[in-house]
Amino acid sequence: MRLTKGTDLALRIAMRLAVHDDEPAPTTREVAAAVGVPHSHAAKVVTRLQHLGVVEARRGRGGGLALTTAGRTGSIGRLVRELEGTGDVVGCEDAPPCPLRSACRLRSVLRTAQEAFYTALDPYTVDDLVASPTGPVLLGLPLGPPGPGS
Repeated sequence: MRLTKGTDLALRIAMRLAVHDDEPAPTTREVAAAVGVPHSHAAKVVTRLQHLGVVEARRGRGGGLALTTAGRTGSIGRLVRELEGTGDVVGCEDAPPCPLRSACRLRSVLRTAQEAFYTALDPYTVDDLVASPTGPVLLGLPLGPPGPGS
């Protein structure tokens, strides 16, 4: 199973915010630069993370992004389920629909495998993901656009 780019980005943003303890809080633009994605992509993901209660965004002077307690200590499995959805791994009902769909066992086997994947993620939190050696690497990622000559 492969995660969507949006889920991958959401996890990377949450991890970067988890190690940011200094003031001022980073902006979406700064975090986007740190994780190496366009601002527009990061903004969409941050909006989704806000909706899920993982990230808090404050506007104006002294504003920025912060990981919520739920974002820091919530299950990665739950977060990935929310971001990926619980749809089928294969497109049995796509156009045209699979001719085997009425008698195929593959769909249920893949659904079981998908749930096992999520279950394996359930015990982990963002805090677990940023433990050493990852945390120091994340802290080394510069916030903001690359400097001259980068």
